Amino acid sequence: MPGTSAGANGDAASERHAAVVFSTDAEWADHLVAFVRAGFDRGEQVQYFADATDPGLVTRTLTDRGVDAALAVRRGRLVVTTAAETYLAGARFDPDAMIGLWEEAVEAAAAQGHRGLRAVGEMSWGARDIAGADRLLEYELRIHHEVFARLPLTAWCFYDRRLLPRDHLEVLAAAHRTCTGHAAGPGGGPPLTAAPLAGPAGFRLSGSAGYESRRVIASAAAALAASPAQQVTLDLSALDHLDVASLTGLAHAAARRPPGRPVRLLGAPPALHRMLELFPELGDGLEVTGR
Repeated sequence: MPGTSAGANGDAASERHAAVVFSTDAEWADHLVAFVRAGFDRGEQVQYFADATDPGLVTRTLTDRGVDAALAVRRGRLVVTTAAETYLAGARFDPDAMIGLWEEAVEAAAAQGHRGLRAVGEMSWGARDIAGADRLLEYELRIHHEVFARLPLTAWCFYDRRLLPRDHLEVLAAAHRTCTGHAAGPGGGPPLTAAPLAGPAGFRLSGSAGYESRRVIASAAAALAASPAQQVTLDLSALDHLDVASLTGLAHAAARRPPGRPVRLLGAPPALHRMLELFPELGDGLEVTGR
């Protein structure tokens, strides 16, 4: 994982933004200690945003595992705070505000002489009835290109399997190109997942886009509309089904983008071509390859 500079390509960003799924306290501790030690070895500042975990347990666990957490805190190498002070500092969770917070945090770490920033964020709050929590998937999709492709930041999103519904967890984990631990449970997975592309700005939809996956479509649409990239690619080659409502949501998102910043549809299924022939007004803001 790079420590001194942000990767200028999607592959580097893929390595630095990871979902970490665990089921036991011991697994949590193993991931925590490995992450912090790697950051200290690289001269990076390490921040931990606790939610379900008591912040004191973070430093005690590190100390018990041979890391001088107290000294690291005094020297500013380790900062343990909470989700309430970071992700949820406003009246509601706001992806744009959080993206701005990352930029400020990276600048502050550099100003303090650190070679980069690495952070752990506990994401269990995403399953609670919190204002804006429905935008978490949008956020996870956006930060691959809007944050990690630009900044010297390494972050692991901690997902505790005991605190999140299975389908919710699987969708969120799939929004990371790197996942440690097993997100999938027994039986079939969610009907639709969305993930950032490794190279160009954009996303890949996999599965079946219909009524049951409307929340995933809404999040992907919001991420498309908000992307600052000149051109965004939406890869549909792994879709088994795309209904009119889903296409409409994506098309409306493309229409909300500034003029001259289209959404390029890659691998569009034949059914989509037929829908655009029936509803040509949905094609505004879309570039369909092979059409």
